[in-house]
Amino acid sequence: MMELIKSCDRGHADHGWLNSFHSFSFADYVDAKRMGFGNLRVINEDRIAPGTGFGSHGHKDMEIVSYVLDGELAHKDSMGNGTAAGAAGVIRPGDVQRMSAGRGVVHSEFNNAPQQTHFLQIWILPDKKNIEPGYEQKQFSEADKRGRLRLVAAPDGRDGAVTIHADASIRAGLFDGAETAELVLDPQRLSYVHLARGELTVNGQALKAGDALQLRGETQLRIAAGKQAEVLVFDLAA
Repeated sequence: MMELIKSCDRGHADHGWLNSFHSFSFADYVDAKRMGFGNLRVINEDRIAPGTGFGSHGHKDMEIVSYVLDGELAHKDSMGNGTAAGAAGVIRPGDVQRMSAGRGVVHSEFNNAPQQTHFLQIWILPDKKNIEPGYEQKQFSEADKRGRLRLVAAPDGRDGAVTIHADASIRAGLFDGAETAELVLDPQRLSYVHLARGELTVNGQALKAGDALQLRGETQLRIAAGKQAEVLVFDLAA
């Protein structure tokens, strides 16, 4: 079974410095039917104006993945990342950043670039609470994702993916023209497809930027007819 969620049906908040679309209930946007999908809790498509960002704030017991589409985002946290002694903390297109909030972490995110930053903020419920907070960042080139679904996040960090402490995985792909891909799905699990930009056909369903598909009981994912498409595919606990 497939369910299409149109981009225009997402929650929306325009704070001036931040323009955000919410795939699931978040902050002041509450929809009892859209509280998450499996253990996927948040996908926010955020656009941050130059010279602005999220000041220091805390998280607990959440796996947070950031995926930059355009621009750059400077990250700093209470673990020391974003400082001279820690990891660089700046994420750019192609980077996948994972922060495990665990028993508690404080961080900030700022757009110090002269142009707008466009990124996806993803929250996944962890399989264990109160773990040690952690941070990881890896780059996946366009060639890595061109015409295929590249694993970028997984519980075991296999194939060079970032390691998330959740029963979930994320694949990313770039598709244009005649490029196609197929992925075998476990019908006992859930799958979620989010089209970050462009146009794409998934299992015969036409998608445009911001659209998503929720899949239950499906055995295969078929991707075709891309038009400058960038897509994320989630494998999730049911």
